[in-house]
Amino acid sequence: MKRALLYTLFAILATLANIAGQEFSLQLYDDQALIVAIMVGTATGLLVKYLLDRRYIFCMADRPLSQDSRQFLSYATTGLFTTAIFWGTELAFDSLFGTRLARYAGAVLGLACGYIIKYQLDRRYVFRRSV
Repeated sequence: MKRALLYTLFAILATLANIAGQEFSLQLYDDQALIVAIMVGTATGLLVKYLLDRRYIFCMADRPLSQDSRQFLSYATTGLFTTAIFWGTELAFDSLFGTRLARYAGAVLGLACGYIIKYQLDRRYVFRRSV
């Protein structure tokens, strides 16, 4: 149960980092580059979530950068499908409702769905030796 609560907390933190990254990018580019903002947010959230999951959810010891880089690449690869869910939901809400609040609501919903799937993928394919 503790792992589920931590995973949920980390998903919330990564979601907040993602939204903050998007908002920062939109402010920087004057609201004109939504796709760039989504990409910046995705990269920010991905890095935050990887570092937290790796250490606290899957209890991976510190490793050489070459091994960690391969593991991060695997982590990012499993995220491609879940990122499509997140981006699709966010862009659909933006298209349907046309407000920043609705777009971010879509992002949160898409990220929540994606993180549920991502845990299973990561447990089976990325961090399989540690759990």
